[in-house]
Amino acid sequence: MNRRQFHTLSLGVAAGFAMEPMHGAKKINSVINGVTIGAQSYSFRDRDIGAAIRAFADTGIGLCELWAGHLERGHGGTNSPADRARLRAWREGVALKEIELVGQKFRAAGVTPYALNYSFRDDFSDREIERGFEMAKALGAKVVTASSNVSTAARIDPFAKKHRMRVGMHNHSQIEENEFATPESFERARRGQSEYIAINLDIGHFTAANFDPVDYIQKHHDDILTLHIKDRKRDQGANMPFGKGDTPIREVLTLLRDNKYGIPANIEYEYGGSDAVEEVRRCLSYCRKALEI
Repeated sequence: MNRRQFHTLSLGVAAGFAMEPMHGAKKINSVINGVTIGAQSYSFRDRDIGAAIRAFADTGIGLCELWAGHLERGHGGTNSPADRARLRAWREGVALKEIELVGQKFRAAGVTPYALNYSFRDDFSDREIERGFEMAKALGAKVVTASSNVSTAARIDPFAKKHRMRVGMHNHSQIEENEFATPESFERARRGQSEYIAINLDIGHFTAANFDPVDYIQKHHDDILTLHIKDRKRDQGANMPFGKGDTPIREVLTLLRDNKYGIPANIEYEYGGSDAVEEVRRCLSYCRKALEI
C-alpha cells in the first residue's frame, strides 16, 4: 500500500464518511463543494458535552473533532499533582461504554465524531497512551489528533500500529524544542516512525509562526489527517475573526476543493466574540462563501 492509498483508507474518504447515515438519524450535511467542514469541539469549550452536541446541530456542522476536555471535565486536570493523578486514574479506568454513549449521542444529533483530540504528553503512562486509542474506537472515531510533545511520537507509534489508527500531530505557534510548530518539528517526530504518525495542521498557528500553510499542504497533503481552520496575524499575532487576520483561509479551502484532497477542515473558534454558536456560524458562512466562488 503506497502513501496515497494509506491516506485515503485512513480518511474514510472524509467527505463520503461525513455523509454516512448513522442509525437512522438524519445526517447534518456540512460538505461544501466537496470540502467537509467540521469543527473542533474546543470551539464550544464554554459548555458541557451535551450542550456542545446541541451547538453542532445548531450551527449546522456535521463533523466533530472531539476535544478530550469535554470527556474529562470534572475528572481532574493539570493544575496540581492531585488533579493530574485523578485525571490519570480516570483515563486509565473509565468504562469504554461511557465513551460509546457519547458517540451515540453525537450520531443521534446527526453529527459524526470523526476524530478524538487526545493530547499525549511526555508524562503519560503507557496505559494512558493506549487508552486514547481505545476511547477513539469506542467513540466511533477514525483518527486521533494530539497536541503532543515531539519526543512522545516514538512512544505513541507502537500503539497506533497496534490499533491501526493514525495520529495527527497538532502544531502551535510558539517555537520550542519539544513542541510542534515548524515543518522541521513534524519531520523530526515522524523520522523513524511508521505511517501511523501523521499531521493535524493548524493553519492559523502555522501562519502566526510565519510559515505558509498552502505550500505545506501541497507538499504533505497525503499525511495531513485534519486541518484546524482559524485566522491569526503573523509574527505570533492575535486570533482574529475569519478574514481579518493573515491566514490564507480562502486559499487553503479552494486548494482542498480544486485538488479533491479529502482533508476535513475543522473550524476552531478562539478569537473573542459574543456567543460561540453565533461566531461558529459566522466562520461557517465565511467558509461557504470561499468555496462557492
